[in-house]
Amino acid sequence: MPSAIDVRKVPIHSVADASELTKLLDDGVFKADRVVAIIGKTEGNGGVNDYTRIIADRAFREALVAGGAEPDKVKEVPIVWSGGTDGVISPHATIFATTDAEPTDEPRLTVGYAMSETLLPEDIGRVAMVRKVADGVKVAMERAGITEVVDVHYVQTKTPLLTIHTIRDAKQRGQTVWTEHTHESMDLSNGCTALGIAVALGEIEMPTDADVMHNLDLFSSVASCSSGVELDQAQIVVVGNAAGVGGRFRIGHAVMADALDQDGIWDAIRNAGLDLPERAHHTDLKGRLVNVFLKCEASQDGMVRERRNAMLDDSDVHWHRQIKSAVGGVTAAVTGDPAVFVSVSAAHQGPAGGGPVAAIVELD
Repeated sequence: MPSAIDVRKVPIHSVADASELTKLLDDGVFKADRVVAIIGKTEGNGGVNDYTRIIADRAFREALVAGGAEPDKVKEVPIVWSGGTDGVISPHATIFATTDAEPTDEPRLTVGYAMSETLLPEDIGRVAMVRKVADGVKVAMERAGITEVVDVHYVQTKTPLLTIHTIRDAKQRGQTVWTEHTHESMDLSNGCTALGIAVALGEIEMPTDADVMHNLDLFSSVASCSSGVELDQAQIVVVGNAAGVGGRFRIGHAVMADALDQDGIWDAIRNAGLDLPERAHHTDLKGRLVNVFLKCEASQDGMVRERRNAMLDDSDVHWHRQIKSAVGGVTAAVTGDPAVFVSVSAAHQGPAGGGPVAAIVELD
């Protein structure tokens, strides 16, 4: 049985700042060698060349080593950064660490981690990637001590996207790639990964290559997929609940039907275990909400609540940044805290134009 999990959210004061993690370690909140995952938002452009993710990754790993963790072990800790804090979204990190707690039969937060097989550039956007991700999710579930798929509430991944270099590599080996547009490959990598998660959890049957990015009726309600240039495998963090692990935290999930669906966020918080009024206000949370994790997507019909918007036609500001900013504002209004994990590019992650929501709460 895996250990109980302690989870804390900390602000990031500058792009290379990990001082709040260091403070937690210095204060003995948890030990550096017991940190098992970090998920955060950095303040870059969120695109292919968003190097703030690499800078933040280095800062947090160096803080863990300085705190006493072995360097080789620190290299293996999954640290997933989503770039882009558009609008009111505030840079922050959510840190997961094992802790000693009395076992309980009540479901409590558990975390499992896995790396997929190497993802070749020609795999991205195709069934080969779906299979490799699905296999990795199953390994992460097992490591989390989760035996039933209904107990999985959040799967955060980081996968490679296509770059000029990897596209050239595929061609030199006589292979083809799904797209030669590197920015488009971000959406592609995320969407294909989500299908792998959905297959692993029995949400859908194995799709075909033709389904990827086209059949948006196929989606996962718990997938949160990011991509970048930092790796060539799928880095998979499965978060759910399991009896017997103990601890004070629990996770739940729901989906937003569209970009304005505040009820979807409240549903996730309730699903995690908080008893709230029917028309809740952020003051009802009383500090018990650790964080929420959302994916969002501009609806491909250019509409929200039967009103037209121009995000998809805007040549000045990419729709990625616009929808992230909008949903970030909606989410912060619900939680009363701008340090929320809102990530864009949600193809096959929740219903079209909406997205999945996961919430971690601290129980009484």
